Amino acid sequence: MIENECNGVRGYFDKETEGMLRFMYRIPLQTKGENVSEKVTKKTVDPAVKEMMEKAKADGMITAFDRAEAIKPCPIGHIGSCCKHCHMGPCRLVGKTTAGVCGANIDTVVARNLARQIAAGTAAHSDHGRGMAQTLKAAATGEAPDFQIKDEKKLAAVAEYLEIKTEGRTKEEIAIDVADAGLSNFGSLKDEVDPAKRAPKARLELWRKLGVVPRGVDREVVETMHRTTMGVDQDVEHIMTQAVRTGLADGWGGSMLSTDFSDILFGTPSPVESRANFGVLSESQVNVVVHGHEPSLSEMIVAAANSPEIIEYAKAKGADGVNIVGICCTANEVLMRQGVPLLGNFLSQELSIATGAIDAMVVDIQCVMQGLVDAANTSHTKIITTSPKARIEGAAHVEFHEDKGLETTKLILKTAIDNYPNRKEVQIPDYTDRLIAGFSHEYIAYMQGGVYRQSFRPFNDAVMAGRIRGAAGVVGCNNPRMSQDDAHLNVVKQLIANDILVVTTGCNAIACAKQGLLTPEVMEHAGPGLREVCEAIGIPPVLHMGSCIDNTRILTLLTQVVNEGGLGEDISDLPVAGLAPEWMSEKALAIGAYVVASGVTTWMCGSSPIEGSERLTKLVSEDWNDVYGATWKFEPDWQKMVDEVIAHIDAKRVALKLEEYSPTRYAKSDNYLPADYTSDEEFAKYSRTKTI
Repeated sequence: MIENECNGVRGYFDKETEGMLRFMYRIPLQTKGENVSEKVTKKTVDPAVKEMMEKAKADGMITAFDRAEAIKPCPIGHIGSCCKHCHMGPCRLVGKTTAGVCGANIDTVVARNLARQIAAGTAAHSDHGRGMAQTLKAAATGEAPDFQIKDEKKLAAVAEYLEIKTEGRTKEEIAIDVADAGLSNFGSLKDEVDPAKRAPKARLELWRKLGVVPRGVDREVVETMHRTTMGVDQDVEHIMTQAVRTGLADGWGGSMLSTDFSDILFGTPSPVESRANFGVLSESQVNVVVHGHEPSLSEMIVAAANSPEIIEYAKAKGADGVNIVGICCTANEVLMRQGVPLLGNFLSQELSIATGAIDAMVVDIQCVMQGLVDAANTSHTKIITTSPKARIEGAAHVEFHEDKGLETTKLILKTAIDNYPNRKEVQIPDYTDRLIAGFSHEYIAYMQGGVYRQSFRPFNDAVMAGRIRGAAGVVGCNNPRMSQDDAHLNVVKQLIANDILVVTTGCNAIACAKQGLLTPEVMEHAGPGLREVCEAIGIPPVLHMGSCIDNTRILTLLTQVVNEGGLGEDISDLPVAGLAPEWMSEKALAIGAYVVASGVTTWMCGSSPIEGSERLTKLVSEDWNDVYGATWKFEPDWQKMVDEVIAHIDAKRVALKLEEYSPTRYAKSDNYLPADYTSDEEFAKYSRTKTI
């Protein structure tokens, strides 16, 4: 074996491995003289990830960062200009080629590609929702005895909008009917899915006029796939109308039901304290990472890890106990209900294995890289798949079924514990920060008025008076073709500095957590008006609202703001915006579609997947303003995106004839107490980063 550097990976490669790398990535070996630290700095702003990048290179581990550098995106497919919907192609519509073999033009091709991506994202989110409905029913019937109905108040609220009778009935009887009613919204024979009726009256009337109210989640996904098959729908606006209806089936259908059913089963979130980044790993405990999106598995793992049986088993193997940490949206789910620490977001998953401290990574569905198995081959880490829908070649598979929840998760944890003595070199980056998470829309209403006067009146009044300029939902993924977390953090910092309240979910929420943006002391970086309001209520200016499925909480919040009065009659009247600073997933496109169709102008940072069609680009970025009262923009420059968002919010204020926003109107004060959540001494134990 010889020491060399291949694909940015420094280590010892035998000739076979070296040849494989060169063949896979079609690249020459790089020179040893290259400054590795400079390359690492450009790929991420997370200091823990930077440290693990260096170690990964030394260990010979190849990650998504390396693959993204070596594999350049197809310039044709990247802008939506390639059609492979039949075997007459693929047809690449570039240059003088203006139509495919069947005659489909560039606008049809790009629109069909986008519609299919929206359908795929809707399918992913909504199948998650179906699973939660099935789990709720199994818990209520007793088929899943380890699961319980924890939030009867939320059960009653959901039963009300699903028109389920509650008087004189047990919670189990109600839950069975609620679950069945929820499941009926998937393969539905209805004219409209039930959650859509929760939208503001004006918005629902607009959807009905446009013919985009979803009729059933599965129905819309199937119809979109049919319409985009070769030789069916070949009118851009008509294709996009169906794409919108499919996206709405996600946001006001499957995802909204998923959030509701998760709250019923595991509890509606309220503020909880925890920590984030690689420093949450423990050298003396068995580290188990939960990764994916469904909370059923992770909630049961947390319960099993706290059982005397598992604790004693870990101690018998020489460990002090079991430390559960999370990655991606599974992390957000168990964070906001159980306080489980956040290890990292999407691009942290492979590099976390380089610590040598992870004894098992337990995954379910979505955003789980196949590269984890190869990464684990450089360490002792076991990758364990659990979903009957998702396996990874080379990973162990322990299938999780709700009827044997605790039994299965104890087996998984014992597998991790048995692996603890196999650790070799351990290097845990000493970076962690404290966070406050768990701001459900129910809690946000409660914190403004208490138990008996829950209201959005204080928020609306603050916006009308100009103390709060507006609000923004900042959400979404990581993308290795951008510097990890850089746009996420800069966008949020600039928004709160301009008196714009931020609500966050998904990987943006984790990015904020890792750099201290979910902590009370970030108040000093907020604009004076926003700070004054947040101090009065006792909240930070960046509110963690959950996982990516929980973007529906933001829809509900916006509806409550409209219904409170004083800021227009519809969501499209509000001084708000949506941003996805680092998007990459088909699910992000489904979210973008339903957020825009709900009336929120949305920016997605990065290259445009519809750049190939000028007509489609104009349709969604300009013409939709006259249709949905909102537009959809793709902008590669995050600073330009922020500037446009601020201008958009100010324009909405003008349209509402509100007080003109002035950043000098309100003076800064210093009466915000972190002790609202914890003592200064307790805070000092956790916060090391202290940087924003």
